[in-house]
Amino acid sequence: MDQQTLAHAQELDFSLLALFVRASFTVKIVMIALTLASFWSWSIIVRKFITFRAARSEAAAFDQAFWSGEPLDELFDQIGPNPAGASQRIFAAGMLEWRRSHRQDGELIAGAQARIDRSMDIAIAKEGEALNSGLSFLATVGSTAPFVGLFGTVWGIKVAFEEIAISQNTSLAVVAPGISEALVATAIGLVAAIPAVIFYNKLSGDADKITAGYEAFADEFSTILSRQLDA
Repeated sequence: MDQQTLAHAQELDFSLLALFVRASFTVKIVMIALTLASFWSWSIIVRKFITFRAARSEAAAFDQAFWSGEPLDELFDQIGPNPAGASQRIFAAGMLEWRRSHRQDGELIAGAQARIDRSMDIAIAKEGEALNSGLSFLATVGSTAPFVGLFGTVWGIKVAFEEIAISQNTSLAVVAPGISEALVATAIGLVAAIPAVIFYNKLSGDADKITAGYEAFADEFSTILSRQLDA
C-alpha cells in the first residue's frame, strides 16, 4: 500500500452520517426507508403499550362495577348506549339487544339469547380488531427489513466494486469505505427488524389475553341473562 493511499484512508470519516452521505442513491433510499420503518414501528409499540394499559384498567374498573351488586339496568342507564370503554361497549351491546327483545307487553321475542350472544360477539370482534390494528405493520417490518437491508448491502458492494474497477486499485484502503457504506444498510435493517419481531410477539399475546378477558366477561354476562330468560 503506497503512502498516498494510506493517508487517504486515514482521512476518511467512518461515522454513520459520513457513511450515509457517501453511499449511492439507491443505498440512501434503502437506509431512509428502513429508518422511517423503524421510527414508525416504535411509535406503534409505544402507542400499543399505552392503549393496552388503559384497556386493562378500564376492564378492571368495569368488572368491579359489574359485580358490585348494582342492578344491570341501572348500570346500563349510567354508562349509556355509547360508552367510551371497551368492556362497557360489550356490556351495552348485550343490554341493548336484551331491551330490544322485549315486546311492549313485557314478553320476550323468541331467540333473544342467540341475538344477545351474537351482538356481544360482534362487539368483541370490533374491540379485538382495534387492539390488533398496527401489529401487522410490525410483522411486515420484522420479516422484510433484513432482506431490504441486504438488498442495500448487495447494491452498495456492487457499486464499490465498479468504482474499484474504474480506479484500478484493489487495496483494502480503497475497498473498505464502499463496503462499510454498504454494510450499514444491513445493520439498519436488523435494527428495524429485531424490535419489531420481539414486540409483535409480545403485543400480539397481550391483545389475545385482553380479548380473552372480554370473551370471558361476555360468557358470564350471557349466563346471567340466561337465568333471567329461564326464570
